[in-house]
Amino acid sequence: MRTGFIGLGAMGAHMARNLHKAGLLAAVWNRTAAKAKALARELGCRAPDSPADLAREVDAVVMCVSADGDVLEVVEKIAPALKNGALVIDCSTVSAETARRAAQMLAPRGVQFLDSPVSGGVEGARDGTLAIMVGGEEEAFERAQPILKALGRTITHFGPSGSGQAAKATNQIMCAGIIETVAEAMAFARAQGLPLDKLVDTLGKGAGSSWYFVHRAPYMIRGSYPAGFRVRLHAKDLGICRDMAARFGVSLPVVERMLDEYAKLIDQGYGDEDISATFRLKAELFERAAGRDEAAPARGK
Repeated sequence: MRTGFIGLGAMGAHMARNLHKAGLLAAVWNRTAAKAKALARELGCRAPDSPADLAREVDAVVMCVSADGDVLEVVEKIAPALKNGALVIDCSTVSAETARRAAQMLAPRGVQFLDSPVSGGVEGARDGTLAIMVGGEEEAFERAQPILKALGRTITHFGPSGSGQAAKATNQIMCAGIIETVAEAMAFARAQGLPLDKLVDTLGKGAGSSWYFVHRAPYMIRGSYPAGFRVRLHAKDLGICRDMAARFGVSLPVVERMLDEYAKLIDQGYGDEDISATFRLKAELFERAAGRDEAAPARGK
């Protein structure tokens, strides 16, 4: 199945390379044309001038873009150019409603759509070990197996259009709670004067461990937060979670708390850092407390 890839960001470029390794990649497109042309030279595929030009050349399109509006814009551009029977696989993280709208836009063209958001970070995208949560028709899911297996290791069909995005929203809520807890725990451990490298090695094998602890606590130790998953993107995802919960008349405390923390990080200029930068705020709690203790007058006996 000749496959085109749209959206060559931190995740997308690695995913396109894995499609190439599987012998599936025919063309790539990115809003920044230079990035697409560079990857096309590297992989020996084409870099068409527009999403529509790419769509004309392929049997399937994989997308990995940033926001709901981007998904709908790309779908609108490729829909007239896709051949009847083509397949569109969207690996972006957007709302379930956007996924359903995209499927409705493509259906009259005889094109099947799968909302297929992914989890596993840049490492999972690079290694082809992503977890992929899929919504859409069962028949389309079966047709997409060669493509999905080139991208991920755990691939699950959750139901009709929008189900994949609902599963991803669940994942993003879990990530919010985990990364906040890891940041808080690491700030506490640093204040206790513990050897943090040893701590991560030991607790990484304990009951409280998680993927985020093992892979992101080292960022906190180094005080460097290269963008695996950017603060502003997780904030966007949690906004989706907030809206989805609001339809039930529910406010989610973890989501609201993390949105507040991300807003602070973005205001401080850290929106493009990895979400483990939450450690900055947790460390400040102890630093402020230490400052207050140093400034306080000595108490009499």
